[in-house]
Amino acid sequence: MSADKKGKLRRIGTKAAVAVLWLALWQLVCLAVDMELLVVSPLTVAKRLGELCVTADFWRYSLGSLGRITEGFLLGSAAGAALAVVCHRWSFAREFLTPAITLIKTTPVASFIILALVWLTGQRVPVFISFLMVLPVVYGNVLEGIREVDPKLLEMAKVYGMSRRKRATKITIPSVLPYMMAACRTALGLSWKAGVAAEVIGVTKDSIGRQLYYSKIYLETADLFAWTAVVILLSLCLEKLFIRLMEYLGKKFRLRRV
Repeated sequence: MSADKKGKLRRIGTKAAVAVLWLALWQLVCLAVDMELLVVSPLTVAKRLGELCVTADFWRYSLGSLGRITEGFLLGSAAGAALAVVCHRWSFAREFLTPAITLIKTTPVASFIILALVWLTGQRVPVFISFLMVLPVVYGNVLEGIREVDPKLLEMAKVYGMSRRKRATKITIPSVLPYMMAACRTALGLSWKAGVAAEVIGVTKDSIGRQLYYSKIYLETADLFAWTAVVILLSLCLEKLFIRLMEYLGKKFRLRRV
């Protein structure tokens, strides 16, 4: 067996051991509390999750939330990256947008959700909130990535008569991609947290947030834990998907550079 395979198996084994330890700790807390209204066991949650998975409503709620939050994430990422490019090019734009970006980062999410419920229909509120949470993260990372592009490479490209388009695809984008990947990791988690919170407060139709709200109202703790697990799993899967996509794009651009 090669060293790479051994290393991969070791990492998988370590992650599995950590997961087992956390599940054991969860079970111990459940036994200590001894009140399933407050803390349910991992087995109970897994059983309830299995019951939910075979229903059509489960997939409708999950896909509804996934679609809205993904839309907000993509819109926020595109807007953040575009604004970073504009602000790097024109300093006045950066000075003009700085107060707005600071306001978005410092204002409580609940305030934005309540305002959005006044401005928008219930279905659009989670999209808008996810968009707001993602925009400053992507904007800040991409702007920093552009600033860190090696100026000597750009100068050399100009000397050799390379067009702006080629300088962007062969130098700037490959240099900025690691910053974009870091932004995606952070922004995806924030978009799910804020988006689901907007669904809970707005009781959005066909959403996980609405099911979380009903779980609280009817004291269905097993459902509360099960739907929370669904949010975590969807967030992790979406993060892996986007990171793989960014890595693929990074490889393509590196190949073009060669």
